[in-house]
This record gives sequence, structure tokens and C-alpha cells, in this order.
Amino acid sequence: CMKHIEVEQKFHLQNHAELRERLEQEGARKLTTTHQVDVYYNAPHRDFLSEPDISEWLRLRDEGSKSSITYKRYLPLKAKIKTHCDEFESELSDIEAMRKLFTALDFTALVTVDKNREEWQLDDVVIALDTIKDLGAFVEFEYKGDADTVDEAHRRINQCIARLDAKLGDTHTGYPHQLIAKRRANTKES
Repeated sequence: CMKHIEVEQKFHLQNHAELRERLEQEGARKLTTTHQVDVYYNAPHRDFLSEPDISEWLRLRDEGSKSSITYKRYLPLKAKIKTHCDEFESELSDIEAMRKLFTALDFTALVTVDKNREEWQLDDVVIALDTIKDLGAFVEFEYKGDADTVDEAHRRINQCIARLDAKLGDTHTGYPHQLIAKRRANTKES
């Protein structure tokens, strides 16, 4: 069962407008446009940054009208290239209380991802056109269907990408990974 498993592929993207036009031509359905502020935390009992290839995150997401808490564990563990992740997410009725709880339990904020997201759905794939403060333009393809395996989910994403004839940049790790790497690079330059 893939209920709590996330399978997605992420890419740098030069031109949201071009991909948006292809989505419209292929009959994709526009879902939402949101502003998300995600704060990623480190745990006091286990340093999520201790491994060279980060394998887990704890996130609070504020979307204005709703908020959530999410834990992700990227798999395979200790592998440089991750293919999917366990994802446990729940909505929050009071994000400020959760922030105070994290502070009281010595969780520390690592990085904030400030993101404008436009989501579309084409068959069983959700396509997110993201603009990230201090990083730029990206696209994420997330499988939302009933695949029996992670490989099948990746095949379905690849079929969607081919159908859209999307001009994609390099694949990338998650946004918090990139922001932390950028901060580390800027610290070394100083």
C-alpha cells in the first residue's frame, strides 16, 4: 500500500508560462494557487543534518487559511539518490501553539521556504509550478494515483513529463536542501 508514500520528481524550470500553456493544451485542470511558508525543524534528540545526505525533515506549513505538520523520511536511507519518502502529514488547528510546543521541546528552526505555488492535475499527476524566494522557478511532479510500486509511480510521472514535452532543467533536491546548501556556500565565502 502506498498510502503514506510520496513519489515525486523535481526540476529547475526556466519558463512557467510555457509549461502552463502545455498544461492547458493537454486539458490539465488547475487546482489551486497558494502562498506557503514552510519552516523546517531539527530535533533535539537526533540531528537531521548529521548525515551527508539528509534523510528526514519535520515541517510546519502555514498557508494562511490552513496549516499542517509533516514528517518526511526519504528512502532508501543513506542513499545519495532518494526515490520516494514516507510522509506523515496532519492539519493543525493552531500553528502558533505548535511553534511554541517545538520551542518548549528544544526543536530548532533550520530554514524557511517561502513559496508561491500553482497546482495543476493531469490524470494521476499533480504538477506544481513553484517560485521560491531566494531560489527561483521550479516544477514538481507528484504521483497521486493508485500505483502498486514506487517504480510504477515514477513511470507514470515520466509519461506525464513526456506528454507535456516539458523543457526541464536539472533535477534537484528539495527546497530546504538547496537553501541550506546556499547558506553554507555563502558562509564559506564570507
